[in-house]
Amino acid sequence: MNDLPQVYRKYELLFTPHLIPELRELRGEEWRKLIDNLSTLPETHPDALAFSLMMIRLGSCLTCEMDSYRAQRGCALCARQSVLSFKGTDKELIQRYERAKKELSRSLAVSEPRLEKAA
Repeated sequence: MNDLPQVYRKYELLFTPHLIPELRELRGEEWRKLIDNLSTLPETHPDALAFSLMMIRLGSCLTCEMDSYRAQRGCALCARQSVLSFKGTDKELIQRYERAKKELSRSLAVSEPRLEKAA
């Protein structure tokens, strides 16, 4: 990352868990409760990672480029815009998070046996 020009060093291209608290006031009470719960977790907690996965998909982070308008605006602003512009209900948004949680859980369950064999 140090080889990048100074102007690009501040950009994040994927939603990271440290941004979760910034999304608290964007939806209803159920959403705020979820954000409050996730905000207390370490960034490496599976629930925080699942939320990040959901946000990466919601905001199309994988298509973000360093010189794009989205990247120049910043990940926090892009994430806020993604949550605000979501056309579904809070319940539907939380269901997306729950699906990401299940997917991450399955993925971790598959990779753990491989890690134990390697140790």
